[in-house]
Amino acid sequence: MSAVPETQVKPAPAPRPERKSSGFGALLLRLHFYAGIFVAPFLFVAALTGLAYTLTPQLDSLVYSNELTVASTDGTPRPLAEQVAAARQAHPDGEIATIRPGEGDGTTQVDFNVESLTDDRQHTVYVDPYTAEVKGQLTTWFTYTPLKTWFDDFHRNLQLGDLGRHYSEFAASWLAIIALGGLALWWRRQRGNRTAKKLLAPDLSARKGVRRTRSFHAATGVWLTVGLLFLAATGLTWSRYAGENFSAALDALDSRTPSLTTGVDAPSGDHHGGASGAVAFDPATVDSVVEVARDNGLDGPIELSVPADAATAWTVAQNDSEFPVRKDSIAVDAASSTVVDRSDFADYPVLAKLTSLGTSAHMGMLFGVFNQILLALLAIGLLTVIVWGYRMWWQRRPTRTGRRALVGAPPVERGAWQKLPPWAIAVGVPAVIALGWVVPMFGIPLAAFLLADMAVGAWRSRPGSSVPVSPPPAGS
Repeated sequence: MSAVPETQVKPAPAPRPERKSSGFGALLLRLHFYAGIFVAPFLFVAALTGLAYTLTPQLDSLVYSNELTVASTDGTPRPLAEQVAAARQAHPDGEIATIRPGEGDGTTQVDFNVESLTDDRQHTVYVDPYTAEVKGQLTTWFTYTPLKTWFDDFHRNLQLGDLGRHYSEFAASWLAIIALGGLALWWRRQRGNRTAKKLLAPDLSARKGVRRTRSFHAATGVWLTVGLLFLAATGLTWSRYAGENFSAALDALDSRTPSLTTGVDAPSGDHHGGASGAVAFDPATVDSVVEVARDNGLDGPIELSVPADAATAWTVAQNDSEFPVRKDSIAVDAASSTVVDRSDFADYPVLAKLTSLGTSAHMGMLFGVFNQILLALLAIGLLTVIVWGYRMWWQRRPTRTGRRALVGAPPVERGAWQKLPPWAIAVGVPAVIALGWVVPMFGIPLAAFLLADMAVGAWRSRPGSSVPVSPPPAGS
């Protein structure tokens, strides 16, 4: 029997020193794991429905081209009073609530309040401003077409009403936590070798499997972080529970959008039916009100709110949400063609400005098509990161005989918070409680995660238990 050549004998590799995860790392890892498993499905749905919503302007143009646009812009627009009269003739029922004069190739839109409609729905009649021809009628919601209304409801509540609103608030409440937690974990993992390439680009040299998947998951997440934080913050402003707290904060800080004073002195002869001064709406006054608005600098698209009686002024507001935004508004006394009150966007409180801009950007309106593209990329990126996260969960599953499992188990360390320094506990616990109070759909699930983890830990630590666990990854 020949001896093995000495050159072929390889020394055994030196054992790797065991890396101990700190309290911060272990706590972040465990929280990120549980949030990724249980919250990600809600985020996936929110991203998918949000992606669909970004396409609604183009879909509206295809589906409702006859109602929204005119075939020709030749000639001079007809008087707005004539257009409104045509809309009234086509829709004799209900009260005229708002009027949006057509701009460019857009039709004039006249909204009617109808008693049979609920949930703030209205009938909107579309009129060609150049011919005063009625182009069609749709049931709308805050100017939204039926198609856009459907996609908006689908994104906000999955067409399930108030019950469905919990899903979107749950997703928005955890989105920032997951994004920031993942960023912190990736930063810790690159400890000692933090370069822009390491943090921002996937490691293509990594061995196939969980390491390569994790590099794609983390690097993509870093690129998305700022956008995801923005979506989480703006999404919560109109959520059910956190949104109420946000509204209360705006009230406390006197940062609401300023309201207009619309009271006017009605002529004594106009007071029919009591002190309210209720009179029939006279469409002949529309053109003079628009003229006053234009003379006072309200250019671009505008919306006129019809007064309920002679003691109330018309409200004329710019409704251009593209940057630079035009959001000025005035109250006009039609009888005297004078401005009763004015509110300019430039004079809004800072928080009111930020809320308005954030809402427009979240809805894809602030920068037009560019805004839509950014939102679509964010949604696609989030969907991809979630898929990679679940792939890692599957790739980390135990595969050895006797220790097989369908998916990866949670990181092994429990009670990581006990390893935190006293100052971190003293600061962190009250901060988490306060955040959970302000954002209930974060606080309540977090408490549920902790209780479930304690229960699972007690079950697995029972005598005779042998359950596969996933070790904490290096750098945690």
